[in-house]
Amino acid sequence: MSFKQIDFGPTKTHKTVHADGSIRLRLEQPLANYPEKLTEKLVYWAQTKPNQTFLARRNAAGVWVEYSYEKTLASVKSIAQYLLNQQLGPDDTLVILSENSLEHALLALAAMHVGIPYSPISPPYSLISKDLGRLQHCLECMSPKVIFAQDSQVYSRALSLAKSLFPDAVIMTASEGSNSINFADVLTTVPTDAVEQAFASVTSDLVAKVLFTSGSTGLPKGVINTHRMWCANLQQITQVFPFMTTEPPVLIDWLPWNHTFGGNHNVGLALYNGGTLYIDDGKPTPPGIETTVQNLREISPTVYFNVPKGFEMLISYFERDPELCKTFFARLNMLFYAGASLAQPIWNRLEELAMETIGTRIPIITGLGCTESGPSAMFANWGGSFSGLLGVPVAGMDIKLVPDGDKLEARYKAPNVTPGYWRNADATQNAFDEEGYYKTGDAVRFHVEDDPDKGLVFDGRIAEDFKLSTGTWVNVGILKAKIISAGAPIVQDVVIAGLDRAYVGVLLFLNADACRRLANLPTELPDKEVLVHPSINDFVDALLIVLNKTAKGSSERVERALVALDPPSIDLGEITDKGSLNQRAILKHRAELVNQLYNCK
Repeated sequence: MSFKQIDFGPTKTHKTVHADGSIRLRLEQPLANYPEKLTEKLVYWAQTKPNQTFLARRNAAGVWVEYSYEKTLASVKSIAQYLLNQQLGPDDTLVILSENSLEHALLALAAMHVGIPYSPISPPYSLISKDLGRLQHCLECMSPKVIFAQDSQVYSRALSLAKSLFPDAVIMTASEGSNSINFADVLTTVPTDAVEQAFASVTSDLVAKVLFTSGSTGLPKGVINTHRMWCANLQQITQVFPFMTTEPPVLIDWLPWNHTFGGNHNVGLALYNGGTLYIDDGKPTPPGIETTVQNLREISPTVYFNVPKGFEMLISYFERDPELCKTFFARLNMLFYAGASLAQPIWNRLEELAMETIGTRIPIITGLGCTESGPSAMFANWGGSFSGLLGVPVAGMDIKLVPDGDKLEARYKAPNVTPGYWRNADATQNAFDEEGYYKTGDAVRFHVEDDPDKGLVFDGRIAEDFKLSTGTWVNVGILKAKIISAGAPIVQDVVIAGLDRAYVGVLLFLNADACRRLANLPTELPDKEVLVHPSINDFVDALLIVLNKTAKGSSERVERALVALDPPSIDLGEITDKGSLNQRAILKHRAELVNQLYNCK
């Protein structure tokens, strides 16, 4: 079966082995020149194709509100002037408490345009958290002079906290009837030459934004994103996918902008290549997926980004609705997933649907990166890949593979790598090795040992792997991917236990709706009752039998599994707003459940 023919970048690498056992890997293609700051691209596109839609979002009536490149730039200059009038500069900060929105995008671009660092803080920290502890931590880290909230009522608790912490900060909202500065009024500010002067003074070393990590090992850390980081990475990604320069991307995307995947990668690619980004207010949840599907009925993306859970939820809609499939695949050049492993059955079904709809397979692409690399470090940019294949380094990226036991840790040095963490010197020092390489904690291995051009394969997280009491190492990442793939679509996520224990046990987080369908249960039945239904117990028992048939020793054999009945807690750091689980936090906070795996009190 053939793949749709699109233009991918070269994959020829250079590999060297050093006397200390470390390996260096680099793409032979050099990194081309890139802008000093991202809004140079906004200025360029506003001049060359002023009427092209850059951003769009549905309003309350369901009508798309569109911002052309020309209108975006004009709005950015007005907002930038307002910020300068408030005496903000490179030493001050601005915080955004908002979902993805037009106002969010315009404010962020305006801050960057005149060199004011900003930070988009995870909406669940404001809207879902009970104690607002993580929000307070992020606000105290940033010490903002301007705080924007999309809606004063929705974000009322967060704004009350912000006002108590920073009573002199300017509060700005996009809703009417509040005592804050109204965003619509800010847009009426008349820009002066001061905006152009501030724009000219922005250098690549200045901080563009601060993105907070999900806090897998404690409170979130603020990752510094300089203008150089962001622009270099967008040039690197564009060289991986040069078809975007000849066919500017049309995206419909929900991924949150407080994360590097949605905020840096996707928004950045649209702007960098003169594309269009439709803001999708849906997400891969039972109510949210309906919004996404409605958008996909109207918009044919050229590239589609999602997390594995999102693709999994969309498949059933594609299977039921051939017209939706036609619209989705009509202009599609590439599917791209990140955030977790894509179960191979989901991967296979997506390829089958493309074949059934347009007669050819669409390349499914992923890679490896992190917030600290802005985000992209490597890609498997070719058709016929498979889940877990990460590919080769992006141009200009030096990867050092350092032996750690029987694994190789990937470390990065490149212009797209962060200089460190915001106001956290200790974390910054600990993040880099003696040669200045960022220590990712990701383990990788060569797909073909003597052919580095075939790419690297994910080999788990070094910090997550552990030994059983027998001394046998358990590769958490590989085992986790195997369980999710075998259990799809019932198994949504899994946490692996067994440190210093005699065997591997797992905590399963199940998709309640998929469980309802499996057991033929009514939709109104509460999730907890669904998850303890005898049919689900039978499924889990059968899953263990299937897994253990192919297990190669105790490190791959799962002796016991328990279903987690309570959803992961954002306050306890058990989950990010992308839906990925924090293994360490869950094992810590659910010690009683873990003990049940081992019949302990």
